[in-house]
Amino acid sequence: MAKLMAINPVAPRDLCDVHYVNEKSVKAVQKAMISDDIAESLAEAFTVLSDPTRVKILFALSKAELCVCDLSALLGMNDSAVSHHLRFLKALKLVKYRRAGRMAYYSLDDEHIERLFRHGLEHVQESYG
Repeated sequence: MAKLMAINPVAPRDLCDVHYVNEKSVKAVQKAMISDDIAESLAEAFTVLSDPTRVKILFALSKAELCVCDLSALLGMNDSAVSHHLRFLKALKLVKYRRAGRMAYYSLDDEHIERLFRHGLEHVQESYG
């Protein structure tokens, strides 16, 4: 049964004027709610995007498989700085690498990461016209 409380005449416009809990909706979402561990992992994945260098690395890897040397030249950074970022991205399973002889080539971990990055980029680019 839903609970309806008194009208709040001073509620900000972005809040409900009344306190009403739709228990059916809350129970349905509660049943499907992700675990704390999953929420933490997802938050960590999004935290990666708080660094512009990592965003550029992910963008570059969304376009082509590249080695550390390629990324260093592209970003104007030294190899060790790029490697540091790649280790962080790899630990969060956002990028992977493959060895080819003496070379290690990096790419996005899978199509989910590519889609997530692309959708986020499209969202941001919409506001730039």
